[in-house]
Amino acid sequence: MGGSGGELRYEISQNAYIKLVLHSLKHKTSAVNGVFVGSSCDDVVQIIDSVPLFHNHLGLLPPLEISLIMIEEYYSARGLGIVGYFHANERSDDVELGNVAKNIGDHIYRYFPQAAILLLDNKKLEALPKGKDWLPVMQLYTRDASKNWKLAGSDGGCQLTTKEPAANAVLLDYISSKKWEDVVDFDDHLDDITKDWLNPELFK
Repeated sequence: MGGSGGELRYEISQNAYIKLVLHSLKHKTSAVNGVFVGSSCDDVVQIIDSVPLFHNHLGLLPPLEISLIMIEEYYSARGLGIVGYFHANERSDDVELGNVAKNIGDHIYRYFPQAAILLLDNKKLEALPKGKDWLPVMQLYTRDASKNWKLAGSDGGCQLTTKEPAANAVLLDYISSKKWEDVVDFDDHLDDITKDWLNPELFK
């Protein structure tokens, strides 16, 4: 049985985490988004993988719906489902969770009530090379009882951790080697279907 709402822990795998940060770095001057794929057991939502979605027209429904159906089909055959949504704002100093992010989060929540929204925190990302911070460079939002998305952690409830403690060190390595150039998202795939949104070669 799941525990009381609000005590959930979200554990994100290194590859799922790094893929979406790299996606946002590839399109630094655009808002970008993606989804997290995984499963839940007791009070832990395990984020196993992620899929970069768009860097243009994030709020357009037809491409979003097509992408979510394709993602759901592929991963459900592997026993996984969409468990959360990732968003990076267009302006790096913007730390607000906007309406587009909330609306897509609401859509995912209908299918997975423990869904979370992770918002890129650019300040934390920019501070990575200077510090020894092993915390994720994302802010965790969950839906409260009144169905509003609220920043978690302020009340000691939900929390986000990386499965591998050194995820940020690996991320910094990939940033220094400009690994983001290799990330393919759904926008790229819809322009050229030979580009694989699963990014199978990214971490080879």
